[in-house]
Amino acid sequence: MTRYFNVVIEKDADGYLVASVPTLKGCHTQAKSYDELIERIEEAIELCLEMENEEFEPLEFVGVQRIVINQ
Repeated sequence: MTRYFNVVIEKDADGYLVASVPTLKGCHTQAKSYDELIERIEEAIELCLEMENEEFEPLEFVGVQRIVINQ
């Protein structure tokens, strides 16, 4: 069975790439390179699916929007 997951990727203050999967609670990882990050998030998704052992409702990707708040 093929499943599709939306992955959010950001860069932290130390330069690490951080990936998270909104549909899988607690599913995230980090790495220095993009290729390594993709390998790690695929492993994290597989582990999260094994641990949750339940059905989930996939979210349809709509887009990404950056919001700026000046304080």
